[in-house]
Amino acid sequence: MGLAETFQQIVDSLPEDWTDLELDMRIADESRYVEAALYLATCNARPYSRNEWHWRLLIAHSFGHAASAPTVHGALRLLDEAGVEGEMVVREVREGRVEVTPFWGRPQSAREEFLRLRAQ
Repeated sequence: MGLAETFQQIVDSLPEDWTDLELDMRIADESRYVEAALYLATCNARPYSRNEWHWRLLIAHSFGHAASAPTVHGALRLLDEAGVEGEMVVREVREGRVEVTPFWGRPQSAREEFLRLRAQ
């Protein structure tokens, strides 16, 4: 099974209200590290130094300071197409959070409706 397919299985297994996902990834052939790093630059993967894992991937569901799931999936698909093999492990999943938006001067009903819509 390829990296993109593994990632899609991970995303599909998450609850609907997930907001952030952190994965660690390593490739099987370390001689292809630079090549893999070029593909992963599109999803802003953070490299590790002196660790058994090569990158940390931060993924946001619908908002936040991380790469979107489709972007990460596309980068991993490119790795699969290039024949780069590897593995991933889930490190952290956050769920149930909503973005912070200023509501000065708006009624409480508007705030509650916004939170209800964003939490889905």
